[in-house]
Amino acid sequence: MVIMKRRHFLQFSTSTLATLGLSQFDIWQKGNRYGQVLAQDTGRKLALLVGVNNYPKLERSNLYGCITDVDLQQELLIHRFGFNPNDIMRLTSDPEDEPPTRKNILEKFENHLIKQAKPGDVVVFHFSGHGSRLAEFDGSTVNDDDYNSTLVTADVGNEPLARDITGRTLFLLVSALNTENVTVVLDSCYSGGGTRGNLVIRSTLNNDRKVSEEEIAYQKDLMKRLNINAEELARRRRDNQRKGVVLASAQGDQVAADASFGDFHAGAFTYLLTQYLWQQPGNVGSAIAQVTPVLNSVYRQTPRVDGQANQPVYFINNRIPPTDAVIIQGNGDKATLWLGGVDQESLDTFREKATFAIVNQQGEVSGEVELVSPRRGLKAEAKLIKKDNVTALKSGMLLQELTRIVPKNLKLNIGLDLSLGKDINKAKQALESINRIQAIAPQKQNPPYPNGVQYIFSRITPAYRQKLQEQSLTKLPDVNSLCLFTEGGELVLESFGNASETVEDAVKRLNPKLKSMLAASIIKKTLNSNSSALDVEAGIYLLDEPGKMVARTATKRHLNNRGNAEEIYSRKVILKKQFQFSVTNNESTPVHFAILLFDSTGDLLVVFPYEWAVAEESMVLPANKTVNVGNPIQAIDKGTGEALIIISKKPLKNAVKTLSALAREQKRDRGTLILRGETRGADEIMGDLLSDLTDVRGGIVVQQATPISNSDTATLSISFDVG
Repeated sequence: MVIMKRRHFLQFSTSTLATLGLSQFDIWQKGNRYGQVLAQDTGRKLALLVGVNNYPKLERSNLYGCITDVDLQQELLIHRFGFNPNDIMRLTSDPEDEPPTRKNILEKFENHLIKQAKPGDVVVFHFSGHGSRLAEFDGSTVNDDDYNSTLVTADVGNEPLARDITGRTLFLLVSALNTENVTVVLDSCYSGGGTRGNLVIRSTLNNDRKVSEEEIAYQKDLMKRLNINAEELARRRRDNQRKGVVLASAQGDQVAADASFGDFHAGAFTYLLTQYLWQQPGNVGSAIAQVTPVLNSVYRQTPRVDGQANQPVYFINNRIPPTDAVIIQGNGDKATLWLGGVDQESLDTFREKATFAIVNQQGEVSGEVELVSPRRGLKAEAKLIKKDNVTALKSGMLLQELTRIVPKNLKLNIGLDLSLGKDINKAKQALESINRIQAIAPQKQNPPYPNGVQYIFSRITPAYRQKLQEQSLTKLPDVNSLCLFTEGGELVLESFGNASETVEDAVKRLNPKLKSMLAASIIKKTLNSNSSALDVEAGIYLLDEPGKMVARTATKRHLNNRGNAEEIYSRKVILKKQFQFSVTNNESTPVHFAILLFDSTGDLLVVFPYEWAVAEESMVLPANKTVNVGNPIQAIDKGTGEALIIISKKPLKNAVKTLSALAREQKRDRGTLILRGETRGADEIMGDLLSDLTDVRGGIVVQQATPISNSDTATLSISFDVG
């Protein structure tokens, strides 16, 4: 039985969306009604991209990923949506760009967007940076709490009269555009501030400031040009009479994360959204629905959308095939690649010897390239290894993954919290006695683990316990007890012991849980639903409603699926109802499969096969067949879960044997799970899994790494909520 626990969200006030006059619809409830709508032929495509990393007048308020957000959007708009680079204006903290001051943002919005856009043109405005909120200055209430959310520009300080750009001003600017094809993307928030775990929160400043006279005068000028008064403006905002579509990174009671992805930072929302759009441009509703599960489970934020959710993203009907990377600079047989379409979980596998196919806009292969240097952020160097119809590598060439290289030295990074005090060295030694666990000491900076960690080993302080009390947990850890937190600062349930426990005893107690977390991290390096050539799919359904799936995923690159948007379901498993898994093999030959489930406590359940003794025979799924598997699983409390479905043309008996043994170590009732043979350690997970999945036909031999081909394997993920 899997026990799913409640996830709690930090509570904050108001919403940037509401200040823009946006509706409150539930994205999931409308998910099944999303349809493909063809955009009208567009003329010019204009974009203003703003990323504010540096706030010179605000002490300790700098961010890290906002310039990356602008890079993410720029490469996507140029190479995926056909924007002319000359029609994209950047305002960022990069010295090579114009600074993102209040004056520059307003001037560029007017001169680059309002003055140039004509009816039918496409306009994109993106803002990444801090958000705040201010009281409405004239009593024109739009929100229940009378606040107006703001964009904090690079030159804003702690002055009592705020020079922020308010949501009302942004509403007026968008209203002045002479086109309906407008997309506003906001990766900021408006309350809270500081850090949460190892995440930097994109909000700052207190709420007792007042709107500046400069801002009021600018709004009055815009209203005069639009020929509307304050009453009419308030009515339009309340009635949602605004143009285009708005995508925002979080709900009104949540904050947005500036997250670490190893060797670079980015807005969690912007990175996941743009990565998905390289694969499945689809429509607005589909895009938001697809990135929500990860944002929910990892970063505790739920993105929002308002406008016609069935409109194509950026109002452009895009027919380009799924893309993992693109050449941004080519020179003969050498090139620089942008890896914007690669899944975040598998970024570490794109290193020397990984290969990509060069494809045209019809998906036809014309050559191959191979990485020749370690990845730096989202850039990598490559060389042409198979020419076919390619004479030289050029900017704009689209690439699809062929093979990835899974390093054999993968480790689970555990941050050491300052609350450990004098025991921090003992904690490091105890954790690193577990193979493939690396303990990371905190730095005197924000965030404390700049290269990212998966979890944080901590002691419960009175302050931590007070925050946990606000979340109404059914069981609270005692002060001084040792436990694990997620990178986002959320307690890993069932990870704490008693207050008198030593560091060494706590690590020994957590050993099985850490191993299952390591297993999940390793397996996720093989996630490839976007790039696998197999034609397979998987889903979750309720036993008392067998005809209704609550979640579904499928490979997207197979010829049968190419260009089809992933079907949307609620991804909500009803509390206390039993559910099972469905796996479909659309191939003409049999495949082997296994299903693993990781719950919100960090524990592992081998859902299928049920018993190792019969695993090899039962794991075969015949051609063109669907099977329903897994003992009925009942969620008895709220929480989250993630299912990993591994499918291969080769047997998976080695990996499943090791993982089943690992699940046994959790010391929980696993129903019909019966193990025979010796329990094996987590250090063997990597070797067993990769020995099952290795592409021996590829002939690639890389010291200290293993190549995995997309032609024979598919690892799918389904994240879901219980409630």
